[in-house]
Amino acid sequence: MLAAAPTTVYNFPSQSSGRRPSRRLATCSASLNDRTAVLRRILELPGLHQGPACFDALSATLVERAGFDFCFTSGFSVSAARLGLPDTGLISYGEMVDQGRLITSAVSIPVIGDADNGYGNAMNVKRTVRGYVRAGFAGLILEDQVSPKACGQTRDRRVVSREEAVMRIKAAVDARKETESDIVIVARTDSRQALSFEESLQRSRAFADAGADVLFIDALASKEEMKAFCEVAPSIPKMANMLEGGGKTPILNPLELEEIGYKLVAYPLSLIGVSIRAMQDALSAIKGGRVPPPGSMLSFEEMKELLGFDTYYEEEKRYAAKTDWSSQRVSSDAYITRKMGQEDTSENSQVVQAPIVEVLNPSTYENYGAGGSRSPFSDLWSRVLRIKITGRDGLEKLDLRIPAGLLNNITNIVPAVAGVNIKELLDDAGSEVGGKLLLDFNDSMGDRIQVFLE
Repeated sequence: MLAAAPTTVYNFPSQSSGRRPSRRLATCSASLNDRTAVLRRILELPGLHQGPACFDALSATLVERAGFDFCFTSGFSVSAARLGLPDTGLISYGEMVDQGRLITSAVSIPVIGDADNGYGNAMNVKRTVRGYVRAGFAGLILEDQVSPKACGQTRDRRVVSREEAVMRIKAAVDARKETESDIVIVARTDSRQALSFEESLQRSRAFADAGADVLFIDALASKEEMKAFCEVAPSIPKMANMLEGGGKTPILNPLELEEIGYKLVAYPLSLIGVSIRAMQDALSAIKGGRVPPPGSMLSFEEMKELLGFDTYYEEEKRYAAKTDWSSQRVSSDAYITRKMGQEDTSENSQVVQAPIVEVLNPSTYENYGAGGSRSPFSDLWSRVLRIKITGRDGLEKLDLRIPAGLLNNITNIVPAVAGVNIKELLDDAGSEVGGKLLLDFNDSMGDRIQVFLE
């Protein structure tokens, strides 16, 4: 069930926290139809609604956590991030669908996908709509440019005929019906720059008649043109594009855009632009023998929280096995099987000899390194315990080495030594030079257990 209309007009994000505010229009379990319904609800709500443009799953996650109720994908940004190439028709339909699937899977808010010019004729447009529906988009933007397309508000913009442009929108509407979806169709024309302002208005009217849900004229050159556009087909929502960094359309604030008559506004380059600059600054610091200053990047803990490490670990506990062997264990499968109570048979008595394995946990060794002060027996970190198990048949079952400081893990490796005060044995032998046999006994299964301090 959708949330009631908010009392605020704009979806301004909270600056005090990285988490989404309590007012939400989407839920984490939202299906595609749910998200499409949420997007249509947004179009019905009063006021202007802001949608930053993302380019991957992480940037989309940041948009959602910042408190926005929907977002766009930017073909310019996706091409830059995925290919490192300009938005000149080089990125393919398949690559855009694949990137879109990753983006929509990472968030619960509706995402409006950049579908360029539909990647071909009207039949290609139908395939594009079907693919974008399957990818999880709640809406898509279709242009009337020729192939290969040009990036918005750049040179050499060319468009197909008005009739062909309208047929693309009709094909998209038909594909929506055929897929039994309600995906929102945003009809964009680039004819203002390619032909004339009057032609862009005529095409917008025709797109509305063909069934478009939202109208968008790119590269409008003045506030007056923007007002005239919003008067076309008054019942159809209008979309504005605030090209950061300098474009042909005036940069207006949300209050001004709402006053003119816009319903949606996209910010296509903010996230990719600041990302590029931040990475350049970081690389300059590294090349100069430094690291980025703390204020310029998240701490490691903040990164882990953002990416959901803690949530992952909590959920992982639900599936933990009752016997949770430590990461330091190395054992013979045959030995463990026999310790679990299975009878020894002639078939499994001839086991393959396990190789000698040296086990060391680098992070633990760093925290409790030799000579350190964090453990009462830290000097033993320079010593090694060798654990050797020989079966009653004379075959070697296990031969491994671990740092002497990993006392608590020995019983995980060899349960038979549980109850033995190995710490006391280590204290007695700690000052001796060379190796010493600490333990030598036969367990209940008849296997010989030996522990050496090396």
